[in-house]
Amino acid sequence: MIAETISVGTELLLGQIVDTDAVAIAKALSSLGVALYYRTTVGDNEGRIREAVSLALSRSDLVITIGGLGPTMDDLTKEVVCDVMGASLVEHGPSREKLDNLLAARGMTASPNFFKQALLPKDTDGRGVPNPNGTAPGVIVEKDGKIGICLPGPPNELIPMLEQSVVPYLGQLVSGERKVILSRVLRITGIGEHQVEELTRDLLLSENPSVAPLAKPGECHLRITASATSEADAESLIAPREASLRARLGDAIYGIDDETLEFAVVTLLKSKRATVATAESCTGGLVAHRIATISGASDVFHTGIVAYANETKTELLDVDPLILNEFGAVSEQTCRQMAENVRARYGATFGVAITGIAGPTGGTAEKPVGLVYIGVATATETHIERHDYTGERTMTMLRASQSALALLRREALRL
Repeated sequence: MIAETISVGTELLLGQIVDTDAVAIAKALSSLGVALYYRTTVGDNEGRIREAVSLALSRSDLVITIGGLGPTMDDLTKEVVCDVMGASLVEHGPSREKLDNLLAARGMTASPNFFKQALLPKDTDGRGVPNPNGTAPGVIVEKDGKIGICLPGPPNELIPMLEQSVVPYLGQLVSGERKVILSRVLRITGIGEHQVEELTRDLLLSENPSVAPLAKPGECHLRITASATSEADAESLIAPREASLRARLGDAIYGIDDETLEFAVVTLLKSKRATVATAESCTGGLVAHRIATISGASDVFHTGIVAYANETKTELLDVDPLILNEFGAVSEQTCRQMAENVRARYGATFGVAITGIAGPTGGTAEKPVGLVYIGVATATETHIERHDYTGERTMTMLRASQSALALLRREALRL
């Protein structure tokens, strides 16, 4: 079964809200083994909704629409879907009674449009989908081998309807042909997406399991996806492909699925019985924050210093004022002293330092916005990296924290 979702709402196209509903439906379909090939967003325009629904039905077996079931003039989805599919809408007595009782309880009157929420497909064309948290029921239309499902937009209405009605309905439909779709994400740091592709190009060409690269800030992911009749069979397809990727990429793979880089770092430091202290300037404590979010971080995280001002760098990190005067706060020399001194002064295995210009102001021709120095010091050596990031301030801070954790991990692997 091939599925498509259509999200209806001009507010989605304007970027005023985030379409979390489509994500929830995609996850539900994946769990059922239903292949979601297309995802469309269309505004509140009858002609464009009709065009989107017609196209979806021409190429998919199942079309799920989101939004446009309410009582206003621009709530057109149900009517369009039923018209395109040739289904007749009739007033549903219990739904009309629910609306009447609601109005009576609130002492309100309503326009005729309000009662169109009680229109559902006649029994030979489909059925309603109960909405326990709202006034607009959903609909299921079954015509000519195609299925149309219309759900409301508010997540607090859609999610319960999806879980309580739609998933059980679809589960029965696909029970005889159900396939399990299983994915595993390999999380990679230290090498870019293009390098990952060069190292694994031949492994990216297979179809089952498929391997897809995903670029993320400061790292790259490889998603391995397999389709099979059981989870065990899907796992048996994924395992050898994962082994091949690990053989190619080695320690660049730091985790799987939802494991973050900070989780990998804390876990590694625990296994090495090592500790870390951080000294941050332009990232404002972001590295320390990320480490501290991991349960058990207190076993490895000694101290985090945020030292923006030069005076603070001298007072808390023993950075030589002569170094600051000669080379500046954003320099390899200052970064080195920050890393070495925070490690020594606070008794940690590793000292991590970051100093840079996050922008958007403060840059010069010699030291442009995005210039960041990152250092990791041990008792015997210090490694400094220079990075020239592009993008807005918060992205520079995020990428710098990612690079710092990646460098710390590489140094910890050498212990």
